[in-house]
Amino acid sequence: MRLNRHTVKLKASSCASYPEPVESATLWCKNKPLMDWDDIRYFLNVSRTGSIRSAASQLGVNHSTVSRRINQLEKKLGVRLFDKLPTGYLITPAGEEIIDYAMQIEEQTNALKRQVFGRDTELSGKLRVTLSEALASHLLMPDIKMFCQTYPGIHIELVISDDQFSLSKREADVAIRVTNGSPPDHLIGRKLLTYAVSTYASQEYMKKENRLSEPENINWLGWDDDIPVPQWIKQSEFPEIPVKHQANHIVVQLIATRSGLGISSLPCFMADTDPQLVRVPDASAQPGRDIWLLTHQDLKQTARVKAFTAFMADAIRAHADLLEGRCYTA
Repeated sequence: MRLNRHTVKLKASSCASYPEPVESATLWCKNKPLMDWDDIRYFLNVSRTGSIRSAASQLGVNHSTVSRRINQLEKKLGVRLFDKLPTGYLITPAGEEIIDYAMQIEEQTNALKRQVFGRDTELSGKLRVTLSEALASHLLMPDIKMFCQTYPGIHIELVISDDQFSLSKREADVAIRVTNGSPPDHLIGRKLLTYAVSTYASQEYMKKENRLSEPENINWLGWDDDIPVPQWIKQSEFPEIPVKHQANHIVVQLIATRSGLGISSLPCFMADTDPQLVRVPDASAQPGRDIWLLTHQDLKQTARVKAFTAFMADAIRAHADLLEGRCYTA
């Protein structure tokens, strides 16, 4: 693979204004490699996160390894790439001058990986799948187990996160993504359905002190909203009830609701199956967020990607009644 020619402008102590081709995911200058792929990965992760520890977490290495690699790279280039401030690592003008070239090499490397992976016709090998903790722990794990039993040659690597991992960078091969918007054009897939939400409380919470007849004794369990009455409460059946406690993760919200910290808006597929929770009277199932099954367009013909997406699309649609809030019995 041969990439476009670039001029790399650094300080006089390095290779200023000397054009050389970038080849094999390496940045060259005067026939000497300036940055190999590992250098580029470490440099870009620190520049994006502004933190050695955050970069180490993303790279899956010790923070001392990242620090050592950045120091070695600065010595190799003869320039300081980052100012080390109390608040983190701030990229220097010298670092800014090479970041575009490093990003181009990153994209070319990722494109090559996708193309090679995309030609794989075997129903075997590793498949990296990202999905939210809520979907993994409260709905889809039995289906994932069934897929693994059906295709024993495919090794599933689950990346459980509410963050949107990049399929372009091969941070995942398939995403089961929860979103309110359409995916980027370079991703392909399908919107399977929209899950429902409703308002829930623990059975004990609703019985205590006859809550509905004394609304001053009821409170919402909020998220990390910055305003006293966020829009989602204004649009609920209980806009006058105040927020008293907060939790910024949906699984923690469910556990806190079960513990009696207040009423909360939860996905029906999580709360309707919990024997300790009930829907607050007068609360109905309302549209929540869309569930998409996505992959990168370069991977759409990969055998294990096709097998997994077809299997999981059928599995998720089979849960339609639960996901759309039609399984609740008072």
